[in-house]
Amino acid sequence: MPPFRILVVDDSAVIRKVLSNLLASDPEIVVAGTAGNGNQALARIPEVKPDLVTLDIEMPGMDGLETLVEIRKLYPKLPVIMFSTLTERGATATLDALARGASDYVTKPSHSGGSDTSRERVREELIRKIKSLCAVRVPRPRPWPTPTLVSARPQARIDVVAIGTSTGGPNALTELIPQLPADFPVPIVIVQHMPPLFTRLFADRLNTLTRLEVQEGKEGQKLQRGQVWIAPGDHHMTVVRKGTEIVLGINRGPQENSCRPAVDVLFRSVAQTYGANVLAVVLTGMGVDGTRGSTVIREAGGEVIVQDEASSVVWGMPGSVVAANLADRIYPLGGIVPEVVRRVSMLRAFASAARP
Repeated sequence: MPPFRILVVDDSAVIRKVLSNLLASDPEIVVAGTAGNGNQALARIPEVKPDLVTLDIEMPGMDGLETLVEIRKLYPKLPVIMFSTLTERGATATLDALARGASDYVTKPSHSGGSDTSRERVREELIRKIKSLCAVRVPRPRPWPTPTLVSARPQARIDVVAIGTSTGGPNALTELIPQLPADFPVPIVIVQHMPPLFTRLFADRLNTLTRLEVQEGKEGQKLQRGQVWIAPGDHHMTVVRKGTEIVLGINRGPQENSCRPAVDVLFRSVAQTYGANVLAVVLTGMGVDGTRGSTVIREAGGEVIVQDEASSVVWGMPGSVVAANLADRIYPLGGIVPEVVRRVSMLRAFASAARP
């Protein structure tokens, strides 16, 4: 297969050169062209025919957001990775970009780390995301229609919903969470792979869109019905039973699957705390985070449903769960909330009716 062709767009000649050199270190990637502003980028796309565009957010004239909107009008399926700063302004702009159709993002090196370490972090993250997003464009057979029953097991009452997601997750969650009813009867805990600051701003944004209460996770917070908790960036989030209450735990333990927060950490804790009374949902995302945690949930008697490949930006995480025979069902994104509401409401009603 020929190397993936990348168009690098940044107003800084230094950054364009740095990114080009970083990407040139991988034989499966070639920088097909560069552009110094949005207008140049739009002109160069038909010339170099890239498989993916890296796009700086802050540029003079036509900035990254405006350029992204035009790219989406002309090339709706062309993957675009935003290159943003790890600041509140940069995080807000990145969330805006994701809402406008950006495929993913990478944060620029911080001034606090050594330049070599920061560049290596950017190189690894950017190359990994480029390969994952470009691979999506290669057609593959989809053996599972949706919704698909993968396994049939006795179902227990659901007391918590745990969600894990990564690439494509912000848009998926923005679509799903506002659909949930105001009287949703159980708490929801979420790991979305994001850096610090991004998770707080994302939680705040979701909170304005839904009738539920959405917050970034905090140590010791009691879980109650109708609450949505998002793991804070660079911290694992767990749930812990303390007496008759279940509370959040936040820690900076070792990364798992090169992630912190990690879905596996959250999933293990909900299985240990809630036993069989768990419904886990694995949404679009790159990598395999969530697979080992799904194993623990299934072993405890809980259920796992996943997003299908057709509606996922990247079918890495949900596809890994399916490949491991851990998914109870596979659903398109639009079918997940109705199924979650049905299972939570039906099984809780059935459990209540069964009590003497």
